[in-house]
Amino acid sequence: MDVTTRQTPPAPARAARRQEPAWSAGLALAVFAGVRGAGVLVITLGAWWADRNPVRVLGGSWDSYWYLSIAANGYGRTQMWPASDSIQSDSAFFPLYPVLTHLLGGGPVAGLAVAWTAAAVAAVGIYRVGERLLGARAGVLLVALWASLPHAVVLTLGYTEPLLCALAAWSLYALLRERWMWAASLAVLAGLTRPTGIAVAAAVSVLALRELLRGGRAPAVWAAGLLAPAGWVSYVVAVGARRHELFGYFTVQRQWGSRFDFGAGTVGVVDKVLTGGEVTIPVAVTVATLAVAGLLAVLLLLDRTPLPLLVYTAVLLVIALGGAGFFESKPRFLLPAFPLLLPVASAMAKARPRTAVAVTVGMAGLSFGYGAYLTLLAKVPL
Repeated sequence: MDVTTRQTPPAPARAARRQEPAWSAGLALAVFAGVRGAGVLVITLGAWWADRNPVRVLGGSWDSYWYLSIAANGYGRTQMWPASDSIQSDSAFFPLYPVLTHLLGGGPVAGLAVAWTAAAVAAVGIYRVGERLLGARAGVLLVALWASLPHAVVLTLGYTEPLLCALAAWSLYALLRERWMWAASLAVLAGLTRPTGIAVAAAVSVLALRELLRGGRAPAVWAAGLLAPAGWVSYVVAVGARRHELFGYFTVQRQWGSRFDFGAGTVGVVDKVLTGGEVTIPVAVTVATLAVAGLLAVLLLLDRTPLPLLVYTAVLLVIALGGAGFFESKPRFLLPAFPLLLPVASAMAKARPRTAVAVTVGMAGLSFGYGAYLTLLAKVPL
């Protein structure tokens, strides 16, 4: 089975491609480290100027606070807000990231160590996917674009997106190479990382189903298709059992204000922006991000993209667009959807090098400024 549906390059191109990854994977990692390292420096300087602790800003803001609490004390914390009649339970947060943080000793530094390591692993995995589909140059540019997104600051915060990106990228790469059990095992871990980790499991299971429908009967295909959702399902079931409620996890999410409304909330906010209603900068940026993501999804669909990447990206888009609550966080939820950037990376790889560099530098500069705004000035949750 060939899951990559793209035409096989001629022999000389394949030989050149085999020679490039040894150095270009390192280049991709260096580009990522340079872009996001500069972003960390900007936030650090801004935090010092505002008389704030940069480690706390990076490793202990918003959701990071909940993860650090779980890492230190386990689950069981609930926060009530009588004014809005809402209840926030730490059961909304999946366990893998706080467990890893706990194993490193807990605290913001440990959380950042997990997140930054995962982000570096993700960068190499994203490069490998891009290199396999489009060549080494496009793979490096794919990483550069991903590191320069408006919300890419999250990749250097004590959040779970870097860990999910790492597990997703390498699981998808394993699928492209037909390494079924590797892909499924990473999908299990992704399902223990974030609610959107189910997108990785969906990619593995759908591809396994297609293989079975085509007549494949390899035990690894069966096993991968069944195993992939196990991490996500096990945590959702565990929360339900702890609350003595079958769908307890979804109740927890509703109490946080998160529910699936089939996009009604998203359409309402977009309509407000388009009709001239008063909106904040994060809301405007979110609407623009969702519009661009929709356009890129169409291009991805038209570009003969392999099925697992399409399924993975589609599930992330459905969850982000169809979910209500925390509208300004939707671009963060789409950070793991790096396949959306494949058409852009492909186009940039064909452009002059100075053009690609100029685009990357411009995007990175905007990302630094917006990242500093979100972490130091904005009063909305990331």
